[in-house]
Amino acid sequence: MRSALSHSQEEILASCERLMRTGSHSFFAASRILPARFRHAAAAVYAFCRVADDAVDEMPHGASIDVVMRYLHERLDAIYRGEPFAIDADIAFAGIAHEFGIPKEIPLALLEGFQWDAVERRYDTIEELHDYAARVAGTVGAMMTLVMGGRSAQTFARACELGAAMQLTNIARDVGEDARRGRIYLPIQWLREEAIDPEAFLANPQFTPALGRVVHRLLSTADQLYVRAETGIACLPRDCRPAIMAARLIYADIGRVIRQRRCDSVSYRAVVYRPRKWWLMGRAMIAYVLAPQRDFMLRPLASVQFLVAATPAGEQDAVQPDLLISTIGLLERLGHRDRSRRGSV
Repeated sequence: MRSALSHSQEEILASCERLMRTGSHSFFAASRILPARFRHAAAAVYAFCRVADDAVDEMPHGASIDVVMRYLHERLDAIYRGEPFAIDADIAFAGIAHEFGIPKEIPLALLEGFQWDAVERRYDTIEELHDYAARVAGTVGAMMTLVMGGRSAQTFARACELGAAMQLTNIARDVGEDARRGRIYLPIQWLREEAIDPEAFLANPQFTPALGRVVHRLLSTADQLYVRAETGIACLPRDCRPAIMAARLIYADIGRVIRQRRCDSVSYRAVVYRPRKWWLMGRAMIAYVLAPQRDFMLRPLASVQFLVAATPAGEQDAVQPDLLISTIGLLERLGHRDRSRRGSV
């Protein structure tokens, strides 16, 4: 039977899949058990995030971030006009944005998070770090929820929180890697409470028990969000639940590996190996039959409320604010959105 896609469209989707396969092993693994009808959309969303992220991370030495961001905004404008630049990821994402009604405000927030990365913004409190995670990862959760047909504010909120949890896990895993690049994402307030001077740490990244306590604290915060996210997974179409549950389990398992190393993510980089991933994916398959049914009356994190409000469900609930109290989408962040630099597992 001949494919409904033209040869050029098939090539574009293959290009997006290659980006996902090489950029985020965990997200790619989880996407393999998504229903076939959604895999092209997952690849397109990931590819757009990855290519835009690379445009910021790989900008030439001395280049102006303002110029790069202006270029990315021009590309996004073109996508929403239905006239994407001749870039495979943009072409694929333009189709997905139109097909599934992804509001422009969501990828705009993603670009804002990338800009924060470029200026090496720091976060004094966990609430400020949540704001960052909402942009670079919660946005992915919101987009994937739209792809999978989620339409309730509760589902969107939990989706954005799942993305944020994944981002916090990525940050906990990459403390040493980030520090050696001159970056720090751990809440500055938490570091100071442990008598850790951020500048001294960046000058000589070394693991200490005090730093381990900060990492452990961040992982515990992520764990709370993973538990909340399961109520959103239960609201997804039944055949979508295994893939999202797999992403949730695999990312949370990175935290287990970090804890086994005394929360030392300076000397080591936590890895969940393939056999363990397959085992976790097997566990996730139970979601075909069972899904946790818990209290949905969870107030969304303040940092994700603007994303929920941008969705069709959020617009509806703006008239009835009580309904807003109580989300997925993958994923993912698709990791450090699943950013390849801090997203491959």
